[in-house]
Amino acid sequence: MKNEIQECFHSAIGDEKKGRKHKGLLVIQPDVQAAEEYIAKAKKNLELCQMLKKDFVYKLPEEWYYTLYYCALAILSKCGVESRNQKCTALFLKYLKEQKLIVYDSEFIERITVYRSKEETSQVDEREKARYGSSLISKEVIARYEQMNLLCKKAIDQTEEIVFSKQELKIPKELL
Repeated sequence: MKNEIQECFHSAIGDEKKGRKHKGLLVIQPDVQAAEEYIAKAKKNLELCQMLKKDFVYKLPEEWYYTLYYCALAILSKCGVESRNQKCTALFLKYLKEQKLIVYDSEFIERITVYRSKEETSQVDEREKARYGSSLISKEVIARYEQMNLLCKKAIDQTEEIVFSKQELKIPKELL
């Protein structure tokens, strides 16, 4: 995992040097204000879910995914990392958690993880199925509504604890 994250940083630097938009992780100044804005955006997404529940059920998996992803981006912002890659974002969070630099449920990270194997699924797959599928209404999405809203609220709470903590959160040197 460490090598993959290092590659996320190195590829972003290479892209930037070539004048291209990077598709990895880029070191930036830690930005608590941006982190707070991502948290606010995650909360707004949950409000949106309440509105979508009635007539736009097929949009809910996408909004749940982005709620969790905004939480991830908030944590990265506090740390001083810009991400333009879902896989790199999840790997970086997983590393921070494994190194005990953050307290964040593994489920939140797993739900934003992009898997190549057809046997492994995440919220990314649910989002894509709902977005690109033909169905407008999904009984399984409706059945999971309360569970997913609670999960997203818990992710927001844990994100706020990390972002508003007085503890400094730095990029581990071994990743650069």
